[in-house]
Amino acid sequence: MASEDLERRITILEDIEAIKKLKARYCSVCDDDHNPDEITKLFAGDGIWEGEGIGTHKGHAAIRALFERFRDRISFSQHNVMNPNITVSGDRAKGTWYFLGPFTFRKGNRQMWLAARYEEDYVKINGEWKFAHLRAIGRMSAPYQTGWAKKESA
Repeated sequence: MASEDLERRITILEDIEAIKKLKARYCSVCDDDHNPDEITKLFAGDGIWEGEGIGTHKGHAAIRALFERFRDRISFSQHNVMNPNITVSGDRAKGTWYFLGPFTFRKGNRQMWLAARYEEDYVKINGEWKFAHLRAIGRMSAPYQTGWAKKESA
């Protein structure tokens, strides 16, 4: 194997690991009261956070405002992400993740299970990976007490 090919393969592996760490930081920010001061550090200046039923929020100011609203609505969250599938092409990358987590909403102290698929685009800026476009696609939400499966009639 040529040393150039080996270097390229190692770089891709390092980039994938850096993107995994970016996602871990994202989850930590979310679970730190949806910290609006920290979230923008993870996105490119023109980055987009998009969520089904939540809308599209482009740029640091819009994403910060969105996370302020999340902080006002959510008193607890635990972001558990899994099954990363990341492909790197130079300074751009794409990834998908699956999410499952418990949430407590401030209004009524309501406890919910949420599941989603993240579809993400990343960009490497000055050697650091950032979110270019994060899409949260809801798959399930259900009250903690009753779960998500429909009950069969007797």
